[in-house]
Amino acid sequence: MIRDWFRNRFGKQRAAAANTAAAPSAPPPPAPREMRERTKRSLGLAQFVESVRDETGLSILDLGEISQPNVSFITGLGHRLYSVDFVRTLDSITVPEDPPGGPSQRNRIEAFIDQTLGYEPESIDGVFAWDALEHLNRPLLLAVVDRLYEILRPGAYLLAFFHAAEAGEWAPVYSYRIVGPDTLQLTFKTQRRPVERFNNRGIEKLFERYESVKFFLSRDHIREVIVRR
Repeated sequence: MIRDWFRNRFGKQRAAAANTAAAPSAPPPPAPREMRERTKRSLGLAQFVESVRDETGLSILDLGEISQPNVSFITGLGHRLYSVDFVRTLDSITVPEDPPGGPSQRNRIEAFIDQTLGYEPESIDGVFAWDALEHLNRPLLLAVVDRLYEILRPGAYLLAFFHAAEAGEWAPVYSYRIVGPDTLQLTFKTQRRPVERFNNRGIEKLFERYESVKFFLSRDHIREVIVRR
């Protein structure tokens, strides 16, 4: 499946990788006090929860680290939650010779996707992507978005966050813990430089295979995106 995708699409998108930012040469600056831990009202989360509230036994995938609050919330709705620490896994396979945002070779992209998103087609009923996607280089990002499309059932939702920072600027990376149907607790982990800047048109293009894309721009300059498969 991924090999076919590369044959049809990879060559057309190679030039887009030139817009990626340079890899950081210095450690990230310390977080301001107000960034370290806070709560956030999330309209994207509210719509996601509404889409799964009236069903039971669904399979939800969380691309953040394992979080007991998230497990408790989703199981409390009668669903199963699968977790994969997407960014940490990416960091573990990245080598100094890679461009910003992870490997770009086809075989290594396939291996990463099989390791993190090795689910049966249409077996996942929703995905919390959080801010993981903005840390991927263009070839890897396109392959991940296509695999997510394949494993999501039709009509399922994906929730993703994109910072308003320019490519190359520092942006906070958080752990996202669900504390209510429309409320998140954000705990600061580190700062990273997004590989590229995403505007609304770019995000729509990224998810062009999907049925719909809806945006919520909050006061903290995090663009929330709810995508319907």
